[in-house]
Amino acid sequence: QVQLVESGGGLVQAGGSLRLSCAASGGTFSNDVKGWFRQAAGKGLEFVAAISGSGSATYYTDSVKGRFTISRDNARNTVYLQMNSLKAEDTAVYYCAVDRNWGRISRTVSDYDYWGQGTQVTVSS
Repeated sequence: QVQLVESGGGLVQAGGSLRLSCAASGGTFSNDVKGWFRQAAGKGLEFVAAISGSGSATYYTDSVKGRFTISRDNARNTVYLQMNSLKAEDTAVYYCAVDRNWGRISRTVSDYDYWGQGTQVTVSS
């Protein structure tokens, strides 16, 4: 049974940093694309970042470029999201996801096959 477990969320002041982790189990995901999405209260899921299986390619939504960094450790089946210079508008539940289609790096929610339960990030202004 595939399971993704996020950790590292919390409450932080604007300008601060957090590092999210997402550990995968129940399968081998070293070639799969991994992504981070977020959902603010009352809004839909929003793409944040994605990383290729090898880690050589990364993509970000414009609002987090230069502030967030996605990385992965395939030996640990874990993907990370380093979030710096956090803003109040980054407040959301953050989800990690796995896309088993190796031929693309997608920003589309429906393209991802497995999802974590989410971790809350709250940025106070």
